[in-house]
This record gives sequence, structure tokens and C-alpha cells, in this order.
Amino acid sequence: MTKETQGLTHTQKLIWQECNRVRSLLIAKNREYGDSALKPINVFSSLDAIKQLEVRVDDKLKRILNTRKLDSVKIHEDTEQDLIGYLILLRVARKVAKNE
Repeated sequence: MTKETQGLTHTQKLIWQECNRVRSLLIAKNREYGDSALKPINVFSSLDAIKQLEVRVDDKLKRILNTRKLDSVKIHEDTEQDLIGYLILLRVARKVAKNE
């Protein structure tokens, strides 16, 4: 048990763990790919970062709808985690755009 999770309920600890997993994933991908989500190179697309992230969110939602009938927990978990990540990046992109 960490200092941060001391006194939390079981559900609150699970929330803490999930948020930490997403944060770790986003930071690892940012280290690997740089700021490509917020600073796209626009080789094939001229969309800005916000529009590109909105497209990625739409794609993940469509994948969830299309894979629902497959009943694959692994596909759903990966896609849900990607969706959460893209939604966080979208919020970050909007904050960055607002401060430019």
C-alpha cells in the first residue's frame, strides 16, 4: 500500500491503479513517438492535432461497436484503454491550443 492510496476504499484503489496505467502508457508512448499526437507532421492529412485526435476517438468508438459481437475481452480492454488515452490527449491538445 502506498501513501497515496492509504485510506482509500477497494474501488478507489482500483480507480487509482487504472489511472496510473493510462498515465504510464501515455508517457511511454510520448517518449517513444515524441509529441506526434499534439504536433502531427501532416504528410497525408492537413488536419490539426485536435481534429486528428477527434478522428481517432471516432475510430475507437466504431471499433468498440464493431467488435461488440466478437465478445473478445482483450480487444475491448485494449480499445477502451486507447480511447481513454486519446480522450486525455484531446483535453491536453485543447489546453495547448488555448495557450498558444
